[in-house]
Amino acid sequence: MSDVVVVLNAGSSSLKFTLYEDRGEALGVLADGQVEGLFTEPRFKAKDGAGKLVGERTWRAGMQLGQEGAVEAIFSWCRSEVCSADRIRAVGHRVVHGGLEYTKPIVVNREILDDLEKYVPLAPLHQPHNLAAIRNIARRFPDIPQVACFDTSFHTTIPSIAQAFALPRTYAERGVRRYGFHGLSYEYIASVLPGIDPEAAMGRTVVAHLGNGASLCAMRGLRSQACTLGFTAVDGLMMGTRCGTLDPGVMLYLMDECGMGPRDLETLIYKESGLLGVSGISSDMRTLLASPDPRAAEAVELFAYRIGRELGSMAAALGGLDALVFTAGIGENAAPVRERVCRYAAWLGLEFDEKANETGGPRISREGSRVRVWVIPTDEELMIARHTRRLLIGLG
Repeated sequence: MSDVVVVLNAGSSSLKFTLYEDRGEALGVLADGQVEGLFTEPRFKAKDGAGKLVGERTWRAGMQLGQEGAVEAIFSWCRSEVCSADRIRAVGHRVVHGGLEYTKPIVVNREILDDLEKYVPLAPLHQPHNLAAIRNIARRFPDIPQVACFDTSFHTTIPSIAQAFALPRTYAERGVRRYGFHGLSYEYIASVLPGIDPEAAMGRTVVAHLGNGASLCAMRGLRSQACTLGFTAVDGLMMGTRCGTLDPGVMLYLMDECGMGPRDLETLIYKESGLLGVSGISSDMRTLLASPDPRAAEAVELFAYRIGRELGSMAAALGGLDALVFTAGIGENAAPVRERVCRYAAWLGLEFDEKANETGGPRISREGSRVRVWVIPTDEELMIARHTRRLLIGLG
């Protein structure tokens, strides 16, 4: 029987999983799903590789299942419904921050796991949950090797000038610099772009990863040259609940005049801002696009405006633009957002194809457009599975 790689993506209130079967030349999806509402009303759903619902369970309201309970639920279901325990060869994890030391996927041991804790302050929404999932697996299944794949790794090719802040050098020596995130998504797009648009792959491309978290990455020859996300995952674009770029003086004002402390500010900029804060309605783009409330329309327009403005910055970093790629939940599915962004980018020579955009592309620019525009679904989980399988070869 072929080996199985489990990929986990841990969030604050959910644990997503995908089971990949090693089929020699390729990895095939056996099942995927998630446990949601870990601390409120836990719900488990799983689908097979064809998308058919094959597993479902709910727990009573108020049940504190937590990540450890979610791990047990997922692995129990996998072993009883999908594959025997001895077929699970490894578990791969998305870990948001690898800092300066961890620039490639790595097999995790206790020392590495402890060391990764120092990046929790730089990614407070993600890092604690990423590491908790690894610890839970290690505690319950100590014989299964685990691989950490970092969202910062893809951006190690960013030139030093683009990594720097205009602060005293002593802070740069302490690691205060632009790291960039969503690297697993960008790496996947880089892996498939040559087969879709070889000229763009070798040239100057900006990829727009637009979801609850959002960023732009400027690539030249498939290598990262700049990213709107920087030291933390709250910089750059407006996001679902994150504010994006903010004048530091606003933070000082809120501390001095509104009496806000560090944790208050953290909650504000990570959890209460972005689409949710501007609209006062929702962080979900689907809800906002369907709403007649003018505040929802304003939030959507600001989201697109910020992308259009930062797109100019990314084009400047590349010295021009050959292609734009939309990906992730909003980028792949929200045609009105893509249209707004493309309208803002018309000055770059982008000629927008409205009909193609409505049908989802994949190409949504007109023939002859100086800048070609694509809609390409991302697959971060597959990248994690590929890295995990590659490292396992070294384990024998």
